[in-house]
Amino acid sequence: MQPSLPPDPDADLRRSLARHRAFATGLLVGMTGLLVGTYHMPPGYWTDMLQASAKAGVVGGIADWFAVTALFRRPLGLPIPHTAIVPNQKERLGRALGRFVSSHVFTEAEVRRVIGRLDLARILQKFLADPAAARPAALALAGSMPRLVASLEDGRARRFLVRLLPRIVSGPAGARLVARVLRAFVTSGRHQEVFSLAVGQLKILLAAREDRLREAIEARVRAEGGAVLGWLAGATVAKRILHAINTELEKVEPEDSELRAAFAAWLAQEIDRLETDPERAAAIGRVLREALSHPSVAAWLMDVWGRLRAALVADAARPDGRTVALLAGLFANAGRLLAEDEAARERLNRAAEGVLITLLPSAQSQLSDFIAGVVANWDAQTVAEKIELRVGRDLQYVRVNGTLVGFLVGGVLFALLNWAFGGVSH
Repeated sequence: MQPSLPPDPDADLRRSLARHRAFATGLLVGMTGLLVGTYHMPPGYWTDMLQASAKAGVVGGIADWFAVTALFRRPLGLPIPHTAIVPNQKERLGRALGRFVSSHVFTEAEVRRVIGRLDLARILQKFLADPAAARPAALALAGSMPRLVASLEDGRARRFLVRLLPRIVSGPAGARLVARVLRAFVTSGRHQEVFSLAVGQLKILLAAREDRLREAIEARVRAEGGAVLGWLAGATVAKRILHAINTELEKVEPEDSELRAAFAAWLAQEIDRLETDPERAAAIGRVLREALSHPSVAAWLMDVWGRLRAALVADAARPDGRTVALLAGLFANAGRLLAEDEAARERLNRAAEGVLITLLPSAQSQLSDFIAGVVANWDAQTVAEKIELRVGRDLQYVRVNGTLVGFLVGGVLFALLNWAFGGVSH
């Protein structure tokens, strides 16, 4: 059994063109029959008028048939000059069509009008707010994560990052970043946790080294006051000094201690200096640059990145992983933001419009070249057929009008000439 042919997408156009062509041709044949019939009618004024009208109608119908046919093919296959215009001029036609579409259809005003009617931000918001649509997008993005991360593993990229990172943090941006982190630290109260940890570690260190510290203080007393004073008061002085230190450390434990308040005030002052004092910002930048430039730190950063990369790739491969959940959550948050913030939607629409308008000149040129290239690659007969199928029906009305208008003009002209000259030969 032979395979069935695919359906013809232009079948309806072919039937419509054939129907209108048959009507125009039938009208011309009928006009010809009327002309022949007038030669068998009794002579007289009205017979002569009808014969003149029929002659003009036949001439008009044939002339318009020739003009319409000459657009797409050679009439009767004869090599008449300036016929088969469309096949012979397809490349010029393609270039002209491309320029017309790019310059008069794909215009800046039309693009702005279409974007304003579409409301791209609202379309994106509906997509992001729909979990059934956003989750597949999150899965696809997570699936591409391993390739994206692998692209960062190029040796040149890693060396570039190792050189670039110290330069970034050594400038004012590095100091601002440190200040921002410290300010968030203070706002969350974590600085007091760090202070408590430092005090606790100091107390543990003093307790572990208490005997050695006592011996060191006693030795110092003997060195300064002599052996007798050291023997009489060395132990007592050491004990009192250590007790005073522990007592002061105990005073630091309450949340409202003066030392804690002083630490918080000092930290706030240092943050302000990082943000406003260029010298302090430069000093912090030098410290960060030297630290990040050290081979041990660079090796540690690469080790951290390697572990993070492996964990990220493994998690991104899991449909129930944190990466997919995070991306889906980001999409949902973005959808809620666009739904609730009209200004955000307006900014997004304006941004999309700005991007498209910026790309428009290049797109117009490429669209014009694309249309010209497509038409140029078509077979000449294919070009003529595609155009005729789409405009041929209207062109058949040109034939019909030519036949009918010729008939009417022929009758009117006969009447005028007969009235003016008293008789005409036809």
